[in-house]
Amino acid sequence: MVKVRDGDLDRLGLLFERYKKPLYGFFYGLNRDQELSEDLVQNTFFRILKYRHLFRGEGDFRTWMFHIARNVSHDHYRKDKMKTKEPVEHWEERLGHSENRSAEMQDEDEHRMLSLAFQKLPADKQEILLLSKYQEKKYKEIGDILGCSEGAVKVKVFRALQELKIVYQQMEKLM
Repeated sequence: MVKVRDGDLDRLGLLFERYKKPLYGFFYGLNRDQELSEDLVQNTFFRILKYRHLFRGEGDFRTWMFHIARNVSHDHYRKDKMKTKEPVEHWEERLGHSENRSAEMQDEDEHRMLSLAFQKLPADKQEILLLSKYQEKKYKEIGDILGCSEGAVKVKVFRALQELKIVYQQMEKLM
């Protein structure tokens, strides 16, 4: 990224190839929309290019990149005033398709319920769980992305997991 910042823009392609999948996974986990996630990845790299002069090279590039990605996501929903994503009725379309359909029905039901419970969480809790569990980022790195301490991240992850558990249990009772 230091070379991109200093004018070697061809290097941005290498960064894109290296980080497009983790970014896509982050966005897809938030919105369950393939096309939107691809657009948000593109927007993130557009902003990386636009704000390359602000990269100091002191910290980890991934932390800086995910900070930009969070802003891209927030700006998208603020701009389109999309406080809620899709209604729960369309969950089948958002979950995607499994290539291995030999899994037991029980596992599929639990996965669906967990996905639905996850979608019912507030956006900030979805984000913290995606960064910590799906992206497997360290608490310190998440703290850098969110602009808070490592201890605050631990508390946020714990609370998000607790809320996910409560929502899941409530859904289980209804089934």
